[in-house]
Amino acid sequence: MELTNNIDKFGTAGLFLTALLSPCCFPLFAFVASALGFGSAELFGGWTMWIFQAMVLVSVAGLYFSYRKHRCTYPLLVAIPSGLFVFYGYHFNNSDHWNYFLYAGMFGLFVATLWNYKRNKLHGSCDTCKVIDGKTVELESEITCPNCGHKKKEMMPTDACQFFYECENCKKILKPKQGDCCVYCSYGTVKCPSIQTGKDCC
Repeated sequence: MELTNNIDKFGTAGLFLTALLSPCCFPLFAFVASALGFGSAELFGGWTMWIFQAMVLVSVAGLYFSYRKHRCTYPLLVAIPSGLFVFYGYHFNNSDHWNYFLYAGMFGLFVATLWNYKRNKLHGSCDTCKVIDGKTVELESEITCPNCGHKKKEMMPTDACQFFYECENCKKILKPKQGDCCVYCSYGTVKCPSIQTGKDCC
């Protein structure tokens, strides 16, 4: 999977791991940390809260990158207030319960990350994928010339079937095999978008 689709997961996992391994700063996780043998240690020392806040920023940034692909605002609408809860609790809340804001922000980012994962699955999570008629199709296909064996990755059109294809190596004009609708169905590693969506080809 593409790196940008994992940034939010890395950030959210990182902030939970930081909290889990620093029970002095996050007493809610003290029992789990003790069970794992970390006791009252603070793994990152004086850097704990800075690392925690950095992971929050990484998580929100990853959710924003995903939003630019699937255009679903809901994960971001949960993530941004959750991130603000963390920064408010740490920098501006002087009460004895300031860490409750951190917990609320953490679990909000966890929910946003799960939500974002589902949206990526629904809308496709690769640069060469596209949703057509509610189905995610792969547009990149590696076509192999049957004459010389030359291979090349091409992006398949979504509005027409490609009946002719010129091999850039031997210059042979390829045509579909009998029963196939396009050169990608005959010589490509991926069938054309129409076939992927379950329709008759073009």
